[in-house]
Amino acid sequence: MATAQFLCNSSYQPSFKRKNPRNFSQNSSFSSFSRHGYCNFNRNLRFHTAPFVRAMASDSKLGTKQIEIVYDPDERINRLADEVDNTSGLSRLTLFSPCKINVFLRITSKREDGFHDLASLFHVISLGDKIKFSLSPSKDKDSLSTNAPGVPLDERNLIIKALNLYRKRTGSNQFFWIHLDKSVPTGAGLGGGSSNAATALWAANQFSGGLASEKELQEWSGEIGSDVPFFFSHGAAYCTGRGEVVKDVVPIPKEIPMVLIKPQQACPTGEVYKHLCMDQTSKVEPLSLLEKISENGISQDICINDLEPPAFQVLPSLKKLKQRILAAGRGQYDAVFMSGR
Repeated sequence: MATAQFLCNSSYQPSFKRKNPRNFSQNSSFSSFSRHGYCNFNRNLRFHTAPFVRAMASDSKLGTKQIEIVYDPDERINRLADEVDNTSGLSRLTLFSPCKINVFLRITSKREDGFHDLASLFHVISLGDKIKFSLSPSKDKDSLSTNAPGVPLDERNLIIKALNLYRKRTGSNQFFWIHLDKSVPTGAGLGGGSSNAATALWAANQFSGGLASEKELQEWSGEIGSDVPFFFSHGAAYCTGRGEVVKDVVPIPKEIPMVLIKPQQACPTGEVYKHLCMDQTSKVEPLSLLEKISENGISQDICINDLEPPAFQVLPSLKKLKQRILAAGRGQYDAVFMSGR
């Protein structure tokens, strides 16, 4: 469950400066970029259509190539593979791994298996991690490193799970050195780990010459986690089921800025769901929220999160934080809402 709070204000124009507040706070932005932390810093970003992907390919004979490719959602990002000379052999790849927010989150029912069905607008933002992949001479093990303390480096990490899944599904025998440059705060419900997993699947497929289609990658990714398939979308999607049923929608306009606040304390997802009362959830039809966003943009009445009340019970300081933000905004913010599940 995310403990992230978001403010949206169409007139606010952030600058790119770092500060050191007590809580993680970032000015961020929506993005239609579909591919592919720490609590104590502030970075300003913007809602935008991600402009490019940077990739680096190197070969011992031909030297190193660095390519900057404009991202066109209609052409799909897997054109990156075509831009790298197939005869040179891809041995290094650096990718951006964006996180996501839930613009709204409706819990629609409790399933017989104990899980809950949801309906939510997932949207990537311009905050994300950078992941470097290199082919390893090892024939039996991937090697993962990171700048983030506390992040597991073994099979518990979704990157390693994704690479293992790819080898299992395709029969590939490639292993990798991976460095994860972490910017997305962990335990925030922003989907950072899920995005990393999707990025790893996509990267492994590029190294192997595209053994799988993107649709197959998306289908397989549901085995890793219910949020992972979203990161094979165009970057904005209406997600149902447990989150694995993904339908692309028109992205939110890029000019809308956003501030992300991640408190130091986290909300255990299991505890939040234990406090969830289905008869107290919103009765608003999720599809009507999509229509309102399409017609009128972001507003407070649209940013519904059915997990907000139980999260406030689990962590009362979250409710106080939201009240403080609302009071400080004095009506200037289009919306102040929680994200995650």
